[in-house]
Amino acid sequence: MEKLYESLFQPIKIGKVEIKNKIAMAPMGILGLTTPEGGFTGRAIDYYVERAKGGVGLIITSIVKAENEIERLKMPSFPCATLNPPHFIQTATELTERVHAHGAKIFLQLTMGLGRSGAPGFIEGQPVAPSAIPNYWEPTQTCRELTTHEVERIVERFGEAAQIAVESGFDGIEIHAVHEGYLLDQFTIAFFNRRTDKYGGDLRGRLTLPIEILNVIKKNAGRNFPVGLRYSIKSFIKDWGQGGLPGEDFVERGRDVEEGLEAARILEEAGYDELNADCGSYDAWYWAHPPVYQEHGCYLPFSEKLKKVVNIPVIVAGRLEIPELAARALEEGKADMIGIGRGLLTDPHWPKKVMEGKTARIRPCIGCHDGCLGRVFQSKPLSCTVNPATGREKEYAIEPAQKVKNVMIIGGGVAGLEAARVAAIRGHRVILYEKTDRLGGHVIEGSVPDFKVDDRRLLEWYINEINELKVNVRLNTEVTPDMVANEKPDEVVVATGSVPIILDIPGINRDNVVTASDLLLGKKKAGNTVVVLGGGLVGSETALWLAKQGKKVTIVEALSDIIRAGKYVPHMNRIMLIDLLKFHGVDIMTSAYLLEVADGGAVVMRKDSGTRTTIPTDTVVLATGYRPDNTLYRSLYGKNANLYIIGDARDPQNIMNAIWDAYEVARNM
Repeated sequence: MEKLYESLFQPIKIGKVEIKNKIAMAPMGILGLTTPEGGFTGRAIDYYVERAKGGVGLIITSIVKAENEIERLKMPSFPCATLNPPHFIQTATELTERVHAHGAKIFLQLTMGLGRSGAPGFIEGQPVAPSAIPNYWEPTQTCRELTTHEVERIVERFGEAAQIAVESGFDGIEIHAVHEGYLLDQFTIAFFNRRTDKYGGDLRGRLTLPIEILNVIKKNAGRNFPVGLRYSIKSFIKDWGQGGLPGEDFVERGRDVEEGLEAARILEEAGYDELNADCGSYDAWYWAHPPVYQEHGCYLPFSEKLKKVVNIPVIVAGRLEIPELAARALEEGKADMIGIGRGLLTDPHWPKKVMEGKTARIRPCIGCHDGCLGRVFQSKPLSCTVNPATGREKEYAIEPAQKVKNVMIIGGGVAGLEAARVAAIRGHRVILYEKTDRLGGHVIEGSVPDFKVDDRRLLEWYINEINELKVNVRLNTEVTPDMVANEKPDEVVVATGSVPIILDIPGINRDNVVTASDLLLGKKKAGNTVVVLGGGLVGSETALWLAKQGKKVTIVEALSDIIRAGKYVPHMNRIMLIDLLKFHGVDIMTSAYLLEVADGGAVVMRKDSGTRTTIPTDTVVLATGYRPDNTLYRSLYGKNANLYIIGDARDPQNIMNAIWDAYEVARNM
């Protein structure tokens, strides 16, 4: 192990529980991995055990409801300890026993519920809250104020759940949460809490509830049973449904840093054993679940302040999956323990690879949320964009091939690289062909903006893995049907990608018209004023990249809103990108069509009024989507029995689509 990383592998105590290292698996919702009676499925157990095998010191589970009667969630959604206690204990005991066998500790994260943050589709009946306030997802729907008796009953259920946690073999409990604007957090924030009973009033009054919960757990589980708290230092709420960006000057409507530090002192004094710290709220969801546009280590400036006012251990996450950054955060006193969430979805063996000095082989998280929380909010099981086996570790494991085959993979984008990687791991003889002089496909141009550095890291990881696996790569080689016929491979995988769609519009061939791909690749330059045609993800990210260079940018989008066309973009990524576009002065013209590129600029028609507008511009950037490049596949179809088409060549969507296609095909050859 490199000396640089030694701090990560020192033991630490939370309360009286000693943990073997300072790496914690951050809590993440396991929608789709829960039984109808509120227990853990076999897939959920395998999911956690794989991270324990990978060397993590502490696992903090997904949120587990303390009750499901007062705030009723549709099941199966999240586990619930008190819904069917014998069933929960049976499934949870198998989980804790197997995790403990690998030397890890495991805390049960207990939640009061969602409150105004609960999507109506998850909830049976009317959403609840500390006061009659708007639901986040449906602001026209007012939440029902919980009665004092109901709150007290929920506190009792925490006590029952604590006893169940002890019987199930958990090493501690983490309370969810004075964090992210969930139901318990709503009680602690004056913006949401207008109560006049013991659970309202000043800061100490609003902290009554998390302290009562702590006390009933300590009473039922024992004073030495550790109880931590998921805790947001700052809410970043500008207004209802509106977050504050990094570096933005705004008036905090939620919990500001001063109050956050004072509340932490009170909570430590009350007896909490650790704080699992972050920032954000649903109104600023891109803080609570930082996307690609947030910096790595985005919570560290806040946790550094928190560490100065409390003595209990502080766990910090926030895109800390880069080993050097994680180790430095410990050494500089900004955290006592590192929480890694999505980085352990992408690579469950992150700790072991760091310990073994194999950091180049850690599969990186790209901050997209497509495979994890984005799927959860589409009522799909938790998984991962770059690791399709996440959440189905046993069924989707890569097994050695029963018969070694000669595999021809045509195309060196992400789909082709993943197919080559998986096929090589299984023992097949793989040759990867790429017609250009570089591997990477559209990820090459997609990773040009400074905020897409993680896509670059993913590409570097793939190239390193291909080299480690000694895959035969042939660059500058365009495959023809005759080549396939002559080489007679056992399996042919076509991953030829996609090409930009060029609209048939007058003036589209002018010199000042360029595709987003060519612009990002540096084949052409943009002037000082730019019109980006297409407000999907590619167009919006290109517009942000140009605006950050100081250019005056206008997005023209045919739909009524941007980042709606094509594949679903998870909420936190979408709202942060929209807020960044506004922050950097990008004009957005929706429900509008480009009619012509003329001498005076881009001629646009408003869909609603039918009026024409000419936008003076130096450059028009086309970001109007991609079409499959499937010509080779069509010429081979019917001539090769074991012929596959994957990724953009099948259907242009996103990185997840490309990787999942490739993984599925290659693991079944």
